[in-house]
Amino acid sequence: MAIGVWISLFAYFALMIAIGIYAMRKATSSSEDYMLGGRGLSPQVAALSAGASDMSGWLLLGLPGAMFVSGLGSAWIGIGLLVGAFFNWTLVAPRLREQTVHYGNAITIPAFLANRFPTRALSLRTVSAIVIVIFFAVYTASGLVAGGKLFESAFAGIFNIGGMSDYAVGILITLGVVLVYTVVGGFLAVSMTDFVQGCIMMLALVIMPAVVLFGEGGGGFSQASQTLNEVDPTLLSWTSGLTFIGWLSAVTWGLGYFGQPHIIVRFMAIRTLKDVPTARNIGMSWMLISLIGAVSLGLFGRAYAIRNGMDIEDPETIFIILANLLFHPLVTGFLYAALLAAIMSTISSQLLVSSSSLTEDFYRLFLRKEATDKECVKVGRICVVLVGLVAAVIASNPDSQVLGLVSNAWAGFGAAFGPLIILSLMWSRTNGAGALAGMVVGAATVMIWIALGWNGEFMGGPGVYEIIPGFIAAFIAILVVSRVTADAGEYQHIDR
Repeated sequence: MAIGVWISLFAYFALMIAIGIYAMRKATSSSEDYMLGGRGLSPQVAALSAGASDMSGWLLLGLPGAMFVSGLGSAWIGIGLLVGAFFNWTLVAPRLREQTVHYGNAITIPAFLANRFPTRALSLRTVSAIVIVIFFAVYTASGLVAGGKLFESAFAGIFNIGGMSDYAVGILITLGVVLVYTVVGGFLAVSMTDFVQGCIMMLALVIMPAVVLFGEGGGGFSQASQTLNEVDPTLLSWTSGLTFIGWLSAVTWGLGYFGQPHIIVRFMAIRTLKDVPTARNIGMSWMLISLIGAVSLGLFGRAYAIRNGMDIEDPETIFIILANLLFHPLVTGFLYAALLAAIMSTISSQLLVSSSSLTEDFYRLFLRKEATDKECVKVGRICVVLVGLVAAVIASNPDSQVLGLVSNAWAGFGAAFGPLIILSLMWSRTNGAGALAGMVVGAATVMIWIALGWNGEFMGGPGVYEIIPGFIAAFIAILVVSRVTADAGEYQHIDR
């Protein structure tokens, strides 16, 4: 491995750790500081932090891999996400920023739900915290799988640590660096590193497709299109071979945005309500550019591989392979750093949200009600490490697929929290019983759907993405139970 690659990677690691140390000095004196950055994020940092913590290794591995295999039909996932993110910024962001302050200055999603529905406060905090920890353990594992794949593909044979595989070493290094800056600097460190990582990711997704298309061996857009048409004309079709169920399963990924705690917590932390529109515009622009880059990379990366006789065993590693093949070592190191940025930005956010729930919604609620802020910060740091270790165990299987793990966790959160967040913010007749029912029904539906294999095959036809039945069932449960158990004393007036 060329020295230039190591220089770029070490510079990246050093920068992340330096930001963590800086954040430790600025915003870790209280629980609100450690877990929410004192609600002081600028619109730029909030926007890119939400985007970077959202996309993860899926953006540079999962989506390009899906495009490599299936062509433009897989781009519907990105379109659905783009639409979902826009409505999340428009409908949820301003209301959540305002109402989490109004209802007891809540610093976690479970705490907000408990304050919003006081008659079911304990049950809501407990169940929502359990859902967060379970699904985030799986979600964090997907990021570690991506880190393992990077080291397995890019650094094969270089590491020889106690007989461990390159994949296992990749997981440990990825988790180790994330734990350092997350444990030390808390939410501010996570958000600031997300901003830097988001810039790196976007730049990489502009550079890579351009070089693949117009660099040596690329042949340009027309040659790439011709190559793909010769191999399989359906690769350049938005609809060929795509059933209605397949299309629906792809675009409904966007529904998941409303219930992702690691994303919507950025809305709670933004500096002022007036900053939300600016943050939305920045975030949506970043997301559009990044998604176009990821789609182009997977599609034209396949054309490049065909034209140059390359055998790609794992399509999800196309970014890694091309980074190593086409660029100067210093640039290759930067591109590897971009992939690590995508992975680490999400892992750190998920670890912190899980830690916040364990600390505020278990430790402080059940074990030490009189715990001081400094004590909770210490407990939060311990919980970050514990959740990270559990995720590492889940990610230990090298055959795991990034997109598969992400899709399961994304659906779980989207169904459990999505309808509840929307209705709790926008429908004043939502009550505690309905909120609890919706959360349980949504999460249970997703897990049952996955267990029965209906996301792979349903009634003899193609599988239905589990977020669809989960989201619908949760929405209906909240509406029905809230009306049946109407409690006028619990209704809260919501300004629209």
